[in-house]
Amino acid sequence: MSDPVDTAIDAAPERARAGLRDLRALIHRVALAEGVTLEEGLRWGQPAFLAAKGASLRIGAPSKAMKDQADFALYVHCQTPLIAEFLSGPGAGMRVEGSRAVLFRQGEELDEAALAFLIRRALTWHQR
Repeated sequence: MSDPVDTAIDAAPERARAGLRDLRALIHRVALAEGVTLEEGLRWGQPAFLAAKGASLRIGAPSKAMKDQADFALYVHCQTPLIAEFLSGPGAGMRVEGSRAVLFRQGEELDEAALAFLIRRALTWHQR
């Protein structure tokens, strides 16, 4: 039986696939470093990553309104200050969509240190 997250990434637009795989790997590396157990699945048809004491993360294509500005995105729970904290810290200057997503273009090098900050905060959101 095939993995639904792999299937969703394989079905994403070609310009997004490598970046989505990189984000997935980074999320797993941060979770491992933090000792957080992840549950993978699909939410709204997108790969989602859930931790027992965290806010969910999703990866996928950008919203229709942002399709001309990005090829893929990392989504966080929009009713948290996670994006604001990210922008006021290591993510300063990165492209975002409101309080819900960090946006990326194909071929851009991911700032793994900055993104690890955001991912760590999301995966441990309810431990604060």
